[in-house]
Amino acid sequence: MIQPIIDPIAIEKVQRLINGVKSIAITCHLSPDGDAIGSSMALCHVLRRLGKDAIVVTPDMMPRTLLFLPDVKSVVSFTQAEARARKAIETAQLIFCLDFNSPRRIDKLAPMVMSNPCPKVLIDHHIDPEMELDVMISFPDASSTCELVYRMLMQMQLWRLVDRWAAQCLLTGMMTDTGNFSYNCEDPDLYEMQASLMRRKVSRQWLYNMAMNTYSADSLRLQGYAIDQKMRLYPQQHVALIVLTAEELKRYNYKRGDTEGLVNKPLAIPGVNWCVFLREDPDYIKVSCRSVGDFAVNTICANYFNGGGHVNAAGGEFYGTVDQAIDAFEHLLDEMASAAGKDNDNTNDNQI
Repeated sequence: MIQPIIDPIAIEKVQRLINGVKSIAITCHLSPDGDAIGSSMALCHVLRRLGKDAIVVTPDMMPRTLLFLPDVKSVVSFTQAEARARKAIETAQLIFCLDFNSPRRIDKLAPMVMSNPCPKVLIDHHIDPEMELDVMISFPDASSTCELVYRMLMQMQLWRLVDRWAAQCLLTGMMTDTGNFSYNCEDPDLYEMQASLMRRKVSRQWLYNMAMNTYSADSLRLQGYAIDQKMRLYPQQHVALIVLTAEELKRYNYKRGDTEGLVNKPLAIPGVNWCVFLREDPDYIKVSCRSVGDFAVNTICANYFNGGGHVNAAGGEFYGTVDQAIDAFEHLLDEMASAAGKDNDNTNDNQI
């Protein structure tokens, strides 16, 4: 049996807020991934089945790897339809903030969302929220925001409204945010949720192939080039680094989503405990980190790359050139080595 973990007072307040309005906007973070889009679209679908005028508004476009999800054309991207996105946010009577915990994570949508005086609900699983909304459903130990939306709907007794459409979205987020249930997935409840979603006639195999195992020819060539030519190993620190410049991305006709999963691949090498992927985007260097075991990459992203995340999966941004980002990474390695040396000295002192 799935345990109810969300405070009943929060559940009751969300129910009251939903019941009292007609127009609801749902937004998620910049460069939305499977969890951000999956949780947003699933919640939107359930709200529409309740008779609400619900809409998903994203700061920018979703990657093409997620275009298989049902009704994705209804999602409004600020970068593609600014006027419509602005109207949806500014006229909303209730706003759900999904899969982010800081206004900066929604980029140009932030002033509109935060200035709208309507009630706002946070549903998120990242550490240290940087905003205080009317309802805070924040569980850093949760596998995904999709898991939290599932739990909320269950506790609100709205599970009957989760059909195949919503189930596909929820399972997509759980699957992509756990690396197909390979990390952040120790809670047995997660597998009961997966089973109940599959009972909605969702094919797990099909969903995995679409969300995590489908690549364009350009994407495969880019990832092959990245592993063969751009991967650096630092054996003493048990880390791998992959760097892709804007010129290299252009050479392989890069589209958003083409490097999805690349940061995980070096972890298959024995002795590599963590990996850092630096990608030169138009406005900053995108930083992605993955690790195994108890090596915490979320603190690395928070302290060095303006980001955060989970113990084994985190990300951030670096504002500067590619060379400066590499220098920052190698400076981090030097600091870690120095700290390790001091720890060893202290251990030796204690033994004397």
